[in-house]
Amino acid sequence: MVRVVIVDDHAVVRSGLRQFLVATDDFEVAAEAATGGELLALVGSTEADVVLLDITLPDMNGLEVLKRIKLVRPGLPVLIFSMFAEDEFAMPALHAGAAGYLNKDSPPTQILSAIRTVVGGGRYISPALAERLIDGTINGARRLPHETLSPREMSVMLLLSKGVSLTRIGEQLHLSVKTISTYRSRILEKLNMQSNAEITRYVLEHKLGPD
Repeated sequence: MVRVVIVDDHAVVRSGLRQFLVATDDFEVAAEAATGGELLALVGSTEADVVLLDITLPDMNGLEVLKRIKLVRPGLPVLIFSMFAEDEFAMPALHAGAAGYLNKDSPPTQILSAIRTVVGGGRYISPALAERLIDGTINGARRLPHETLSPREMSVMLLLSKGVSLTRIGEQLHLSVKTISTYRSRILEKLNMQSNAEITRYVLEHKLGPD
């Protein structure tokens, strides 16, 4: 049996995935979590073969959670399961240590295939993204400005785009206001911007937030 940990802050998503997986003979749900904190509290003691992890959680960014999982269970494959555009977030997720990236719009057969691939030691991206990578439509020479951001900078940028204050961002990410201010300065520099309003406009134009 493939033991799956489901991490998503939406109960209906977790319920749908659980029903789908348990209806398949070789899958079982080992645990569920609604936040990064909940996952980190259980991942060290839960027998699991794979983590199905949403990239947007209420307490921390999924890529930060991923890094912390790797410190506790380096051999545990993590499959990012997200509504974010694959072109924008798949490669940062893979670089951060994810075993694969799967969009929530994926058909059930693709979800099963992705889980089996990463549990078997492989890495997973969709056939469509793989084809674009082969064709060279996603490469360093054509990187968009936000693709130069680190996972933490991306988290801060998305929160800034929503009008969240530096103090509140610091509380959510468990960092000082000074550190968040430093991240904001780096983001503005990398994106060649001057204000939070420009960040918000950029995020909207590039559809970087969840659908």
